Amino acid sequence: MDPKALFNITYGLYVLTAREGEKDNGCIINTVMQVANDPVRIAISVIKQNKTHEMIQKTGVFNLSAITTEADFALFQRFGMQSGRDVDKFAGFDAVARSDNGLLYVTRMTNAFLSGKVVQAVDLGTHTMFIAEVVDGEVLSGGWGCTYTYYQADIKPKPVHTAKRSWVCTICGYVYEGDEVPDDYLCPRCNHGKEDFELVGG
Repeated sequence: MDPKALFNITYGLYVLTAREGEKDNGCIINTVMQVANDPVRIAISVIKQNKTHEMIQKTGVFNLSAITTEADFALFQRFGMQSGRDVDKFAGFDAVARSDNGLLYVTRMTNAFLSGKVVQAVDLGTHTMFIAEVVDGEVLSGGWGCTYTYYQADIKPKPVHTAKRSWVCTICGYVYEGDEVPDDYLCPRCNHGKEDFELVGG
C-alpha cells in the first residue's frame, strides 16, 4: 500500500464501492477515519438503507475512492442520488478499474483509492460502522480532496431565483415552480419528496 494514499483519504467525500455476485454498486459517504496503524485499519460509516451496505455486510470487502474538487455534479448524481436497486450505476461510466480484490473503484475525479477487508461491524442504529484492514491503496492524482462544504458551495447547482413562486430541492438543487409543491411530488432529478423542498422565490 502506498502510504500517501492513506493520507489522501483522511478527509472529504468518498465513492464507496462493493460487489455481490455479478452486481457492482456504489454510494457516496463522508465518514472515513484511520483507527489503527499496525495493521492499518480504517472505519467507515454507511447508512443501512443502502444496497452497498447490504453488499459489504454479505461479502466483507469494499473499495473507497477519495473525491477531489475537480469532480462534477454528474458524479454525485450517479452515486449519491439514485438507488442501486433500480439502476446500474456504472453503466456507460468508463472511469473505473478493478483492484486486486475484484471490486471496482472510481479512477477519475478522485485522488486515491483504498481496499478494505472488514474485521468488525458495529451497529449505530441507522448506520453501521465497518472497521476494516486496509489491504491495498494507491495514489491516483494530485487533486485536492472535496469536502461537503466545498460540494455545497462550488459543485451543487445553485437555486434559480425568479419572480415566480419557486421551490428548490435541498438534495440536488432542482427548482420546482408553482404555488405549492404537491404532496405526492417526487423530484425528477433525485426522486426525493416534497419534504426536501424549500421556498426560494416568489
